[in-house]
Amino acid sequence: MNKTKILFFLCLLFSIILLGRALMANENRDLIHMTLKDGLVVIETRPDLAPKHVVQIKQLIGEGKYDGVVFHRVIEGFMAQTGDVEFGNSENDKFNLGRAGTGGSNLPDIEAEFSDTNHGRGTLSMARANNPNSANSQFFICFKDCSFLDGQYSVWGQVTEGMEHVDNITRGEPPQDPDRIIKMEIVQK
Repeated sequence: MNKTKILFFLCLLFSIILLGRALMANENRDLIHMTLKDGLVVIETRPDLAPKHVVQIKQLIGEGKYDGVVFHRVIEGFMAQTGDVEFGNSENDKFNLGRAGTGGSNLPDIEAEFSDTNHGRGTLSMARANNPNSANSQFFICFKDCSFLDGQYSVWGQVTEGMEHVDNITRGEPPQDPDRIIKMEIVQK
């Protein structure tokens, strides 16, 4: 066998390996339905970017922790933040709109899983304090390109349908009458 054929077969093998990895990464992505006041938002998880964050989000969804949680920080042209299951759950005795955004969950904080993935329109990324390893349950959805956040926050999902419903979330920090997640569930594994 000459060198050209060997090189061809090595390139073919490498391409097959890369394709296999890409297919496996897509197979591990779950679909999440997030019901808002105006309709359904479909989210595809990105365990290839932030596997620990996806596991924690899925656990909280499975426990029903996001149902009833308000969007406590919604900035026009930037993002909508939610996920404070401790103080931001409007169906919970501990609900306190003034403290929403300061709490987390009973699970431990997650070590940062930053990537260079673009924080484009519909990207879901973890909110955190100054400590890069302080993400817990809160996340935000970008209204438009927020590439200045790339490499500083853990991207864990992408809206694939229903972004127009995210666009309709009431603005404010906090909004006087905040919108909430009506239901959040994993629909495809």
